[in-house]
Amino acid sequence: MEIKIAPSLLAADFSELSTAIAAIEEEADLLHLDVMDGHFVPNISFGMPVISSIRRVSALPFDCHIMTTNPTVYLEEFAEAGADIVTIHLEAVPDPTEAIAEAEKLDLGFGVVISPHTPFAAMQPWVESCRMVLIMSVHPGFGGQAFMPEVLSKVEEARKWVDFHGLGTDVQIDGGITTETAAQAAAAGANVLVAGSAVFRRDDPAEAIRSLRAAAGDET
Repeated sequence: MEIKIAPSLLAADFSELSTAIAAIEEEADLLHLDVMDGHFVPNISFGMPVISSIRRVSALPFDCHIMTTNPTVYLEEFAEAGADIVTIHLEAVPDPTEAIAEAEKLDLGFGVVISPHTPFAAMQPWVESCRMVLIMSVHPGFGGQAFMPEVLSKVEEARKWVDFHGLGTDVQIDGGITTETAAQAAAAGANVLVAGSAVFRRDDPAEAIRSLRAAAGDET
């Protein structure tokens, strides 16, 4: 299984974002951007001006994880800012039919996200419409949390569903990813690993990505 690593910019030094991105540009597969509104989650991160600014210094696909109460109304702005993929929480939008249609109109890759307390069954009806499904392995809203191994059963369910139906949908996991938990997540079926502190808080972020990829058993 090809493993994709998506460093989470939330863990980078915000005073030197262009430098941080340059350090991972050649090794990363995606750049994971956590957009928080202080309402759906209790934290505030960054929005369109930052995404537009870093779009000018990176060719990586932008994987925008939208943690807001009304994500659908912002999809056009995400597209204009340079997003490639947008993922929205089913806890915020239990029926993402409108969001799926809007993303398709805007030529955005689309995905749904479930938090640790939400079962895979809530995601299942929408998987075939998704380029990516995201299973949170921490509570959304803050970086640096400990990995929750109990979510791995949902990763397994997602992988079985995707494979059984012959889909090309990526199965992404986000939260507490280290070389140890990367191996566990990949074994469960995740092929896209979001890692923040394990990449940007290391002396050599590029080498950190290579280590995560190796730990996950990348077969490419």
